[in-house]
Amino acid sequence: MSEATGIREVVIIGSGPAGLTAAIYAARANLLPLVVEGEPSSTSDQPGGQLMLTTDIENFPGFIEGIEGPQLMGNMRAQAERFGAEFVTTKVHRVDFSAQPYRVWYHHPSTGEEVEVRTRSVIVSTGARSLMLGLESEVRLLSHGVSTCATCDGFFFRGQHIAVVGGGDSALEEANFLTKFGDTVTVIHRRDSLRASKIMQDRARNNPKISFLWNTEVVEVLGENKVEGLRVHNKVTGEESVVNVTGLFVAIGHAPNTDLFKGILDMDDAGYLQTAAGSSATNLPGIFACGDVQDHIYRQAITAAGTGCMAAMDAERWLEANPVSADALVDATD
Repeated sequence: MSEATGIREVVIIGSGPAGLTAAIYAARANLLPLVVEGEPSSTSDQPGGQLMLTTDIENFPGFIEGIEGPQLMGNMRAQAERFGAEFVTTKVHRVDFSAQPYRVWYHHPSTGEEVEVRTRSVIVSTGARSLMLGLESEVRLLSHGVSTCATCDGFFFRGQHIAVVGGGDSALEEANFLTKFGDTVTVIHRRDSLRASKIMQDRARNNPKISFLWNTEVVEVLGENKVEGLRVHNKVTGEESVVNVTGLFVAIGHAPNTDLFKGILDMDDAGYLQTAAGSSATNLPGIFACGDVQDHIYRQAITAAGTGCMAAMDAERWLEANPVSADALVDATD
């Protein structure tokens, strides 16, 4: 940040694996990044992102015995701070990317006063959220038998009976993957036909471990401290019954946290930010995106971290290639 003008080199919005990795790289490049990390009370913009809701992570390289999500995020945050990153625990509620320097606004976490920050570049790492069923019991047992990621948690369900809720490609992909671990996998779908592609349907129907519950909705996840079953409702007959499973994977979709940037940054039809091939650059110069906010395919901590590295390096190179004179910066603050 220029002490004369108060204009920062880079602001990072979001603090999951992507944002924190970007903060580490930007700080080590002496860019003194400001990380607006999110609000603890928010389900979509909380500091640390979705990994704060995850217990054991066993597929992040370097941790032989695994590591808990909050611990991993805490370590990454401390590492960024060590190199000079500054954090503010609130969320950005408004941006102006119409001219340089760019401007972002947030409410001060203590006073509630609106704060304006001016910056030459921005890294967007606001992530995406898993769509949930909206059940109190589902939220209570998240990471205690309820999961939204088979790749992340399937290993923990060896020899168990598992349910997957959903009817699209993602749900059937999760179901097929989970048959590597579980004894049985029950796909629960609220309609009488699947939305998934034919090839995914064929794979699931031909898998002897997979069965289907049609026209069925989950109304309660049973168990106090871990999943012990599901109470389900048949939409045709009106009957309720219990499905005896010890794991529930919710696969009804994801939504990127991009409302803040609608009409400003280019997005695909699902709302994910679009970046240039082989780059984290968005359609606006000096604005970069990384992590799940621009990735609807992999959605893993390690891939998010990788794109966070890319975004910080892209921002550093862009700043070097687009120097601004001291007079121009002063004029911008007038």
